Amino acid sequence: MTAKDYLSSAFRADRMIDNKLLQVRSLRELATKATATLSDAPSGGHNPHRMEDIIAKIIDLEAEINADIDRLVDLKRDIVSAVKGVEDEDLQALLELRYLCFLTWSEVAATMRYGKDYVFELHRKALTAIKFATPQ
Repeated sequence: MTAKDYLSSAFRADRMIDNKLLQVRSLRELATKATATLSDAPSGGHNPHRMEDIIAKIIDLEAEINADIDRLVDLKRDIVSAVKGVEDEDLQALLELRYLCFLTWSEVAATMRYGKDYVFELHRKALTAIKFATPQ
């Protein structure tokens, strides 16, 4: 695993959590629709287990999200530790902005008040300066 892959893993984990949160929102909307349908349906013509299935899926997905968040917090803690091992403060700031705050390259450049080309040059230096333990 390269330094860039390692540092980018937090962004990927964060994006997966966001995707699962969207899934929960969608399931909740489906549950609301199912509730409305069940209350309007004549008795005996609906499946009472459908609502239970949706609720069970929501609960399972929320448990997955909580576990993913725990892993993301641990990963970010490891990344912070690795970034703090870089001696140059500009390189540290760049790594934090990009890989912990998830800023775009334009946002990193604007925040640091550097041109994008110079930020890319700093990024190359930062990737060679960072030391990390390969996750198990």
